[in-house]
Amino acid sequence: MSRSTFNILFYANKSKEKNGIVPIMGRVTINGTQSQFSCKKSIPLEMWDVKGNCAKGRSKEALQLNRDLDNIKAQIIKHYQHLSDREAFVTAEMVRNAYQGLGNEYETLLGAFDKDNAKLLQRVGKDRSMATYRTLVRARNHVAVFVKSHYKRTDIAMKELTPDFIKDFSVFLANERNLHYGSIWTTVIWVKGVVMRAHQNGLIPRNPFAQFHLPRNVKEREYLTEDELKQVMMHPFENAELAFIRDIFVFASFTALSFVDIQELTTDEIVDVNGDKWIIGKRRKTGIPFQVKMMDVPLQIIERYKHLQEDNLVFGKINYWTVCKKIKTVISECGITKSISMHCARHGYATLALSKGVPIESVSSVLGHTNIITTQIYAKITAQKLDTDLTMLNDKLNASFSNIKMA
Repeated sequence: MSRSTFNILFYANKSKEKNGIVPIMGRVTINGTQSQFSCKKSIPLEMWDVKGNCAKGRSKEALQLNRDLDNIKAQIIKHYQHLSDREAFVTAEMVRNAYQGLGNEYETLLGAFDKDNAKLLQRVGKDRSMATYRTLVRARNHVAVFVKSHYKRTDIAMKELTPDFIKDFSVFLANERNLHYGSIWTTVIWVKGVVMRAHQNGLIPRNPFAQFHLPRNVKEREYLTEDELKQVMMHPFENAELAFIRDIFVFASFTALSFVDIQELTTDEIVDVNGDKWIIGKRRKTGIPFQVKMMDVPLQIIERYKHLQEDNLVFGKINYWTVCKKIKTVISECGITKSISMHCARHGYATLALSKGVPIESVSSVLGHTNIITTQIYAKITAQKLDTDLTMLNDKLNASFSNIKMA
């Protein structure tokens, strides 16, 4: 392996001479690459030693300038050594930028990730959730492990990234981190986003991941049918805790609220509109407004647990682990073999609403979606709905064309 050539030169810029005073410039040379910078120092031209690259004489002014130049040289050497320890290759421009304090945050992938993390953390509680932030942190940590494992370094320069990096990274997530396809897709999307933003902001000249696409493995989302939901509602639980978890799931199935929205649901968000009870609020995850008219079932559930209300919370203080981690036990005890999570209640609500003829725009509003495409993902049209719609169409067409005879 050839040895790197590294040199620092100071010179007087005679083209900028003014009244006999010239500015002092610096030039870094590494393996044939050069980058110049201003030392922000000036000197009378006759005092500059061209061969020595320093000020002549022993005057106070000359000694001070030479000390300043020695200090600049020491700083540049320090930055060069730091970059050499971290990067596979170092250019004169990288060293100059490091000395001038330019680009330190975006020159490396993990540095850019940390910057994005910090920005997202500031949005938590406003338009982003802590869960989203933690997902981004996990993605960053996967990258750190990959870089250390495959490159034997603690970080990698943005300019070093190639399409092979993201390809190898996705394989690494599957084979060495044992992630499921959905988690791999999410992590890769975060990495692509960090690099894309760096490119869009002009921080790197190209986006090496622009042509890499990992197709999303969209699998059918589980949900309870109308009969299965009735089966869960009528199942007698001996365990009071499981009965409570069942009731929370049923409440979500009739209101389309996510767990965190139920967890933080307050009595102030239940309002009377024309004699009916409505839940009117904003989704905790996105801040998007939603409203849903409550039916008898959720109202009965609220009344059943009225004694738990605390600090204005409709269901008191409920814990994620207590509810979401035991929902599978609840569903299994009801004799249902589907893999059901708390989130499946929202999907079940959307599917049931569509099958009963509720317009998708109304379902989207209840779910708090900003894009109807998202609702279409959650709300799968059932065979029953399709059969009902086509039967209605056939009946109408038959009535309209009953008197028509084919020629």
